[in-house]
Amino acid sequence: MATTQGGEVKFSILVMISVMALISSVHASLHEYNEAKFVNKGNAFVFHGGSEGLYASIPTYNHSSTTSGISFIRFEKITFQRSKEAKGMGLVQAIIFEVEDRESIGGSAYGGQRAVCCTPDLAKLGVCNQGEIIHRPSTKNPDWPQVFGVSFNIDETTAILPTKTITISASGMYNLYFIHCDSNLNGLTIDGKTIWKNPTGYLPGRMAPLMQFYGFMSLAFVLLGIFWFSQYARFWKEILQLQNCITLVIALGMFEMALWYFDYAEFNDTGIRPIGITIWAVIFGTVKRTVARLIILLVAMGYGVVRPTLGGLTSKVVMLGGTFLLASGVLELVENVGTINDLSGHTRFFLVLPVAMLDAFFIVWVFKSLSTTLNKLQARRMTAKLDIYRKFTNALAVTVIVSVGWVCYELYFKSSDIYNERWQNAWIIPAFWQVLSFSLLSVICALWAPSQNPTRYAYSDESNEEFDKEDTLTLIKPSSTALSKET
Repeated sequence: MATTQGGEVKFSILVMISVMALISSVHASLHEYNEAKFVNKGNAFVFHGGSEGLYASIPTYNHSSTTSGISFIRFEKITFQRSKEAKGMGLVQAIIFEVEDRESIGGSAYGGQRAVCCTPDLAKLGVCNQGEIIHRPSTKNPDWPQVFGVSFNIDETTAILPTKTITISASGMYNLYFIHCDSNLNGLTIDGKTIWKNPTGYLPGRMAPLMQFYGFMSLAFVLLGIFWFSQYARFWKEILQLQNCITLVIALGMFEMALWYFDYAEFNDTGIRPIGITIWAVIFGTVKRTVARLIILLVAMGYGVVRPTLGGLTSKVVMLGGTFLLASGVLELVENVGTINDLSGHTRFFLVLPVAMLDAFFIVWVFKSLSTTLNKLQARRMTAKLDIYRKFTNALAVTVIVSVGWVCYELYFKSSDIYNERWQNAWIIPAFWQVLSFSLLSVICALWAPSQNPTRYAYSDESNEEFDKEDTLTLIKPSSTALSKET
């Protein structure tokens, strides 16, 4: 049995390492293009160059650098390559627009199909130049959208876009597209990079507030650690196995929060995400969440408190923990290490689904076990333990209710914000889950804090409890015999 459980954990770790090896180095505020191809959309050929939330420039922010306080998008070494068979002076344009101005891009003649490239009919009306992007000035800023481009020389296969810096004067979700309207340029590729910068650094707009948030969370874990470790040092001779597990979760949380803070700080300073720190933050966070869920499950089962062992349930607990470790680890790696733009991909849904299902299974198992534990504590009139378990059940119930409510809000937030117009508030979504898990951990620390009298919630042979003799029974449909015993 031990060999099988160890194999499951090793397999989970090996898969996570494989995913890390497959993820290439990504520079989130440094958008690099390596022989990327254009996609045909309508009457245009389009390549998405990036989307990020950018705050307005603050020129007086810091005089120590010419770029401090300035928000910009810079184009560097943008090169277009066409086939040798292509002829003519094909035009390739770049367009940058704020998401609120999306309706100012494209148009149609006489109410026909909407087009991105100027058609002969629209050119006759004098609203645009044939072969160029259709755009109208923004109602807020007539200088936007920003459109510029480069044409190929007749006999050349390469065109280089001049280095250019676009200063951002208004906060918004900015989108960059490279577009050409010439079918003779079919197969065109793009190389080079664009650099996106906010006034306070290179962090994308939705991520910028998280650096300060993780700083506060690091401080919160330090304060919780001071309380817990001081109690642990005072009563180290009376420590229970459960309290050792809680100590591990606190330590993992301290490392995770610190790593996330340094990850964001380094990214903000250099514009290049430190992949090593990010991966370690993901690993510590994933292990912390897995251990925390297992602790809650073990407490609900009464392990170390009203039963000395898990009996036949050990393998099932380890299997569930290993599966969650794998699913959660892959999700976090792809979501954090593979992020370039301020947009969520459809792939995330398929990675979130197994994690959500495993969480739901955890919740069902936890509350079923709590119900059994509470009934038996009440039947045996173990009032001290019963009081602790009731408080724990109430805290867990509140957490689940709040979680369900927040999931509903998150679904509403994302479904009603298709174009990421509320990007400045998006950081609250991941921050809330960190605060909620920290709050539940604090409650557990208060209920099971080390003390000089651990027998009030420790397992005792004298109580003659028979928790270790119960299932292995199915979690879905208990037998009538088991139900009669619990009653």
